[in-house]
Amino acid sequence: MATSTLPIASTPRTTAGATACAAAGTAAGTAVGAQGVACCAPLARQPLNAEDAAALARTLKAIADPARLRLLSLVAAHEGGEACVCDLIEPLGLSQPTVSHHLKVLVEAGLLTRDKRGVWAYYALVPAAMNALAAVLSAPTHPASSQDMTSSRVTC
Repeated sequence: MATSTLPIASTPRTTAGATACAAAGTAAGTAVGAQGVACCAPLARQPLNAEDAAALARTLKAIADPARLRLLSLVAAHEGGEACVCDLIEPLGLSQPTVSHHLKVLVEAGLLTRDKRGVWAYYALVPAAMNALAAVLSAPTHPASSQDMTSSRVTC
């Protein structure tokens, strides 16, 4: 399987790279990597090659922390779709350096963008990256494989 890596733009609040990959790779599904977006087929359609698996593992590792999942949720639900780091400290109950570290990991994974305004940094979700991650993890929906849905639910 051929893999093309499209870098996510590193300029603040710019998601051109992620948007380009979403436009180019949505039909095939995409996995999000730490240095960009690697386009690959959904897991259920064909096996991942080693490079795609490594890129997907980096992204999953970035979101495999309860604080980071909460940060993604807080930023996405925040008024205007972006949040200042100062607004994220109290809801998480973590120190500012710890929150900043988690935000940095999410930015490096391509899931958030960072915009520095004066002394504060504002973060916004990268919808194309989240959609790409959802696409690569999506299960087939053909009748032959439909099983009892309760056995495959994720409990929150």
